Amino acid sequence: MSRAPRIAVYGSSSVGPQSPVYGEALLLGRLLAARGAEVACGGYGGVMEAVSRGARQAGGRAIGYTVASWNHRRANAYLSERFPCRDLYERLRHLIDECDAMVALGGGIGTLVEVTLAWNQLFMELIEPRPLILVGAAWKQVLDRLSAFLEVGEHHLAFVRHADDVHAVLTILSEERIFS
Repeated sequence: MSRAPRIAVYGSSSVGPQSPVYGEALLLGRLLAARGAEVACGGYGGVMEAVSRGARQAGGRAIGYTVASWNHRRANAYLSERFPCRDLYERLRHLIDECDAMVALGGGIGTLVEVTLAWNQLFMELIEPRPLILVGAAWKQVLDRLSAFLEVGEHHLAFVRHADDVHAVLTILSEERIFS
């Protein structure tokens, strides 16, 4: 029996239920679970809580990769399963290596680290090809600015997909044959 596709979701840890990004993550979790996928995230609050909550509300699974030494942070209550990692680097490995696709919503520097590490690993062919999807207009601006100031060309951008909203994420994942 094959396993359900696992989709990593990256995003802000500090947004609350009133935030549009939280609402997007909640919807994304529901949509992914409805398609038979399980979500993976960093396991804490904000986007991670919302995507986990949405997946569980739709009858799906939510996997959280937390960091054992982060005693001041609590895992969100919506996780189906939690894997404490030794450090941030182990957590990042799980959120890239063990996932069939990666989706980034709005976030901060931690989200940027997740995206750029996954992107670089795809570009360097250190991992098997898989979708890396950036959701929202802000990511287009980020990519434009990176391209203006760093050595980021079309050959790099070919490894990143853009989605206007979470519904477009499902379209991309279907095109990439992530769902059976």
